[in-house]
Parts: sequence; C-alpha cells; structure tokens
Amino acid sequence: MSIWSSWQIWAVLSALFAALTAIFAKIGIENVNSDFATFIRTIVILVTLAFILLATGQFQSPGSISGRTYFFLLLSGLATGASWICYFRALKIGQAAQVAPIDKLSVVLVALFGVTFLGERLSVPNWLGVGLIAVGAVLVAYR
Repeated sequence: MSIWSSWQIWAVLSALFAALTAIFAKIGIENVNSDFATFIRTIVILVTLAFILLATGQFQSPGSISGRTYFFLLLSGLATGASWICYFRALKIGQAAQVAPIDKLSVVLVALFGVTFLGERLSVPNWLGVGLIAVGAVLVAYR
C-alpha cells in the first residue's frame, strides 16, 4: 500500500494545512473585509481544483452524478461557505490561537452527528478522546 493511499497521512496533511490556513488568514485579513478575504480564498481554491482536475483527467460527466449526490454536495458547499465566513470573521476580531481551537470543536460535533445520523459507533476510548478534544479546545481558547 502506498503512503498516499493512507487516510491517516491525508488527515495529518489536512491538519497541517488547516493550521497554516489560520496563520496565513490572520495575517492576510489585516486590512481587508473578512467576507472579501473569504471570496479571494474561494477563487484560489476553485482555480487550484480546476487545475488539478484538468492535470489529472479527473473531471466527471455531470450526468453521471445522482440527484441525491448533488443535493448533499450542495448542502456541504453551503455549510462550508458558512463555516468559512464565520471562521474569517472570528479571525478578524479574535486571536488565531483562540479561534482555531473553538473551530476544531467541529471534531466533537462530527462525532456526535456521525453517531446520531450515520449510525457510526464509537468505543469508550473514542468517546474519551472526543471529550478530551472538547475540554482541550475550551482550555486553549480560554483567556
């Protein structure tokens, strides 16, 4: 198995890039409206993904995607946009070291939603980890 087919590697890279996002965004929004900064960020992401899809030949026929998939991707996109708008507004007025941990309470919410809506199961050690993440996020953000 290739290292690039490991979900753990991609998750660690996601965390790394999310951390860089907070730092770069905090510096970048210093003299710009947070919503406009989110707009610029979105354009960068759109262009980058278009390039990746073109370079790798991964574009799919829109007709090959089900209506249900489109619906949930639409909801995901709306949630992502709302998250980014809120995140950038929080960064504009708060410290990155406080905003990012509270944002990471999403980990706790994903665990709760995964169990509630997707039927996922977490063991006692998993729940302990979820609880520690919640407590840790609050303690890091506390002033």
